[in-house]
Amino acid sequence: MPAETTAYEAPMRRALELALNGPAFGINPQVGAVLINDSFEILAEGWHMGAGTEHAEVAALKALAAKGISPVGLTAVVTLEPCNHTGRTGPCAQALIEAGVATVVFAVADPGVASAKGAETIEAAGIKVISGVLADEAEEQGRVWLTANRLGRPFVTLKWASSLDGRSAAEDGTSKWISGPVSRADTHLRRSQVDAILVGTRTVLADDPELTARTTTGELYSHQPLRVILGETKIEGNFRVFNDAAETVQYETRSIHGALAELWARGVRHVWVEGGPKVASKFVKMGLVDEVLVYQAPMLIGGDRTSLRNIGVETMAQAIHLEFKEVRTMGNDIFIRAVPIAANNKKGGN
Repeated sequence: MPAETTAYEAPMRRALELALNGPAFGINPQVGAVLINDSFEILAEGWHMGAGTEHAEVAALKALAAKGISPVGLTAVVTLEPCNHTGRTGPCAQALIEAGVATVVFAVADPGVASAKGAETIEAAGIKVISGVLADEAEEQGRVWLTANRLGRPFVTLKWASSLDGRSAAEDGTSKWISGPVSRADTHLRRSQVDAILVGTRTVLADDPELTARTTTGELYSHQPLRVILGETKIEGNFRVFNDAAETVQYETRSIHGALAELWARGVRHVWVEGGPKVASKFVKMGLVDEVLVYQAPMLIGGDRTSLRNIGVETMAQAIHLEFKEVRTMGNDIFIRAVPIAANNKKGGN
């Protein structure tokens, strides 16, 4: 990377830190921004706090104004290409132009159909634009929103807990508790950061899960994901998934593509699939899993109740290869986060 862009890495790293202050759920991305002078001193900071609130660039400009400092001639460093459209707030590209900044630096391009090409608008106004600073870090941090918007469907995380030999339940169907308390607390925290949790009808009938996000003291997190039941069997009765702790919808269909399309239309950008080996296997077989989370416990169970069933692999040449992104101990368990390697996964389906 040229020395000119390398110099922006420190303020970009700060912008990435700021972005994490915003909510991980919802239709909008986590974005951070800083305003710096020619000495690369950070003069103001901002981040996006959720749908309907001012964007990171505008927040940074307001913070700067509160200090009585003019933005004219400064550099804006932003984790995502400034948006180019008017939604519930105005276009950030125009806000930066009107502010009179001299340079705009961003990490990754905005993949949105309506919001993209802010860089072109800024350049057309005579402002210097530098892109790609810490792009890999920004891609990893923003993978959920970026992937969802590039694919036009929710990002899918497949999660399961299993024994060391890959079993998700004992022969009698019991599965509480395979993972330990630290893993379960981590699961609930992650649930509080997604838009929806999806299970199949069999999971509801067999396990009666509540599918909420709860703290270690049993209290509900402030954000609760939408609870989604997938399957043609009509679920009725006093199942916990229908309590008033969170909203629940059932899609009485086997069409995963159809369900994802409806969830996308509802504003869902991140779906957690927790629902049993049949549903999990179908998502994998159709090539719709973007990330796998596994909590692996130090126990042996044996038997036929594996975490996945038939995923369309008949020979080793058809194996679906993954890349480990995180592997670490979590209490007594091992936590694994892995992503499919695209070159090896070309399956599709309906």
